[in-house]
Amino acid sequence: MKKYRAAAAIAGAAALTLGVGACGAGNDGSDPDSGSDSLVLGTTDKVVSIDPAGAYDNGSLMVQTQVYQYLLNFPEGADSPQPDAAESCDFDTPTTYTCTLKDGLTFANGNPLTAESVAFSFQRIVDIDDPNGPASLLTNMASVEATDDTTVVFTLKTPNDQTFPQVLVTSAGPIVDESVYPADAVLSDEEAVEAQGFSGPYTIGSYEKNQLAEFEANDDYDGAYNAAQIPQVTIKYYADANNLKLDIEKQNIDVAWRSLSPTDIESLEDTDGVTVHTGAGGELRYIVFNLKTMPGADDAQKLAVRQAAASLVDRQAISEQVYKGTYVPAYSVIPEGLPGATTPFEELYGSAPDADAAAKYLSDAGVSTPVELNLQYNPDHYGSSSDQEYNEVKRQLEESGLFTVNLQSTEWTTYSEERVADAYPAYQLGWFPDFPDADNYLTPFFAPNNFLQSHYEDPAMTKLLDAERTESDPATREDLMGQAQQMVAEQLPILPLLSGAQVAVATDEVQGVENTLDAAFKFRLTSLSK
Repeated sequence: MKKYRAAAAIAGAAALTLGVGACGAGNDGSDPDSGSDSLVLGTTDKVVSIDPAGAYDNGSLMVQTQVYQYLLNFPEGADSPQPDAAESCDFDTPTTYTCTLKDGLTFANGNPLTAESVAFSFQRIVDIDDPNGPASLLTNMASVEATDDTTVVFTLKTPNDQTFPQVLVTSAGPIVDESVYPADAVLSDEEAVEAQGFSGPYTIGSYEKNQLAEFEANDDYDGAYNAAQIPQVTIKYYADANNLKLDIEKQNIDVAWRSLSPTDIESLEDTDGVTVHTGAGGELRYIVFNLKTMPGADDAQKLAVRQAAASLVDRQAISEQVYKGTYVPAYSVIPEGLPGATTPFEELYGSAPDADAAAKYLSDAGVSTPVELNLQYNPDHYGSSSDQEYNEVKRQLEESGLFTVNLQSTEWTTYSEERVADAYPAYQLGWFPDFPDADNYLTPFFAPNNFLQSHYEDPAMTKLLDAERTESDPATREDLMGQAQQMVAEQLPILPLLSGAQVAVATDEVQGVENTLDAAFKFRLTSLSK
C-alpha cells in the first residue's frame, strides 16, 4: 500500500555505520532514555518522500501520518472515518461531497490552514501525477474547490461513491501548505522539514533521510488523534533487519515496527523485557507482471506464461517454510475475511502445484520451454525473508522444467524508480491497505492509471469497479467484487501469494502498541506512552 527513490543504499550503509547503540539518548552507545519524554522506534522501511504527492508506500505514510492533518482520519479503534481538520463532511448530492473545516487551524510555520489549502493539496496530487504518488486513489474526483475559507467541495465523476470518505484518510489525504509546496513538483524532504508545513500531532525536528528522523509534539494540533503523550520520538532506519532485532532484544530501542523475520519474531516471544504485539491482518504479497515486457510473443503467449506460473506456485510451502505461518496463502487479491472476498485463484489453478496444467497452458499457446523469466524482488522493504520467499518461488517454477528464473534484487528507492520505467518483466510488490474496505484491493490495482504501472487497463474491469464503488446494497456490492476478483484471476495481471498480520515488538514499559495495530493500518505515535 499500499502499499516508492535512489539514496537508499548510501543511507542504509550510513545507518549501519552509526552502530547499534547510536539511536538511544545519545551517540555514546547507551540505552535510550527510559523516562516518559522520549521514545525510539526502529524500522527497515524506507521513506520515498515526505511530500504526499511523491509517495504511496508504507515507509512514507508512517511519517505522513504523524505530521500532516487530514480532513477525516481513523482514531484508534474507529471503524469509520472521523473529523480531523474537518468539523464535518457529508454528501450534499450524489456527486458532491462537502467538508467544513474547523476554525483557526494553522500549520507549524504559523501559516493558516484553510479550505484553499485543502483544495490545493488534492489538486496538486492529480496534476503532478507522480509515478510513485497516490493519484490513482483520486480517479473519481472530477474537481475540488474552496468556496470560502472553511468550505471545500469535491465533485465526483460517478455518484454514491461508497469509498470516497475513506479515500480522504489515505496517502492522497494529507493537507499541505499551499504557500510552501509547489503546485507542479514534489518538494524535497529537506525543503519540507525546513518549511514546517505540518499540522499533525507531531512536527519534524532533525532529519537525515532514511537514517534518523526526530519528531516533536505539536501542541497546536487539533484533530482526530489524541494529543501526543511522548514529547519526542525518534525513528531509526535500519538497512539490516538483523540489527533491528538485536536492538529491540537488547532494549536499545523501545519499539521495532517492520520488518522482523518470522524466526526473529518467534525468538523475541521468549525474550524477557519485550512483548510481541499482533494486530489486524490485510497485508498482501504478490508478483506483478509487466504486460509490455514480460516473456511471450503476443498477448495470448504472455497470458499462458502467467497461467503456467499460477499453476506452479506452492503458497502453503512458502507460508510454512519461509514464514512459519505468520503469512497464509492468498487465493485472491482481496484477503480472506474481508466482506466480498472469494478464492478464484484456488478454483482456477488449484492449491497445489500442477505441472501438467502449466505445461498445457504453454503448449496450447505455442510457447517454447523453458521460459526465461527475469524476476525482481526487493531485499529491504518487505522484510528480510524476501530473499527466501523468492528463492522458493524460483525453485518451484524451475522444478517443473518449464521455467528458467533469473532472480535479481534491488534496494527499495532504486527499485521504485526502475519498476515504473519498465525495467522489470516481473517483480515483487506488497500492499498495506489504505482503509478497511475490500475496494482498496481492487481500484488502486486495476483502475486506469493504477499504481502498479504494469500497462494493465480493461474497460470491463473499470466498469465493474465503478459499479461496486457506487453500489449501496451490500449483497449486490459483494457480488460485483466477486466478478472483479474472477476477472483478475482469469487475466492475471498480478499473482497473489500471501497475506499476513501486523506485528510490532516493544519493551514492556511501552504502552498502547496494540491500540494502533488496528484495521486502519496506520501506526500512530500518539497511541504510545511509557
